[in-house]
Amino acid sequence: MKNNIDFKRILKLSQKELFNQLLLSFKGHEGSFVKDKYIMVKGEAPVMLVAHLDTVHKETVKVICSSENGNILMSPQGIGADDRCGVYALLKAYSTSDIQPWLLFTCDEEIGCIGASAFAKNVNDSKYKQELQQLHFIIEIDRKGKDDAVYYECDNPDFEKFVTKYGFKTNVGSVSDISYVAPALGVAAVNLSSGYYNAHTQHEYIVVSEIENTISKVVKMVNESPSSTSFEYIEASYGKW
Repeated sequence: MKNNIDFKRILKLSQKELFNQLLLSFKGHEGSFVKDKYIMVKGEAPVMLVAHLDTVHKETVKVICSSENGNILMSPQGIGADDRCGVYALLKAYSTSDIQPWLLFTCDEEIGCIGASAFAKNVNDSKYKQELQQLHFIIEIDRKGKDDAVYYECDNPDFEKFVTKYGFKTNVGSVSDISYVAPALGVAAVNLSSGYYNAHTQHEYIVVSEIENTISKVVKMVNESPSSTSFEYIEASYGKW
């Protein structure tokens, strides 16, 4: 995997083009894939990073507009930061970490977490089942803003304290790919901010410095993961006395 990750090219590709490009980029790397569903790349660090390849926009990005200093990116077609920021983050974290994390790129998250659901269903039949269940934690990078941490139905207080230590603040959300992946693996997971705003609109924009800051924190978490605690997935319980 090369270090020169072209963020703007990632923003301009269709889901299918991006899927095929990732297959080419990781050719020769151990892992697995299901066409039109997901790509998993085996790592050495006990951490899995997750992002989805699709966006809600009907057009692919043709024009990217940037602020004078290049820190803000937008597009008349809708920049598709949700979740191309995550894809970029996974690739950069993989190429810059001292020890490479596992990667999971999913398709069609925006229409029902299709790729993540397929991955969750395939886990029990995967030759990587035991290794996946020994992951210490899972990080999805698919959240608006700059320092949010969302856990959905995962309720592991120790894991929340661990993530908070890296400068993230607990927030709430409805559902994302880790809502399927984490319980299937029995591993705690969090969705972190990736520097985008006004998601799912033509006015969506990216603050580049914020996604880069998240990447730096994630790389630190990955590098320190071999000595970290392993955090299990604990299902949240509501309405119990």
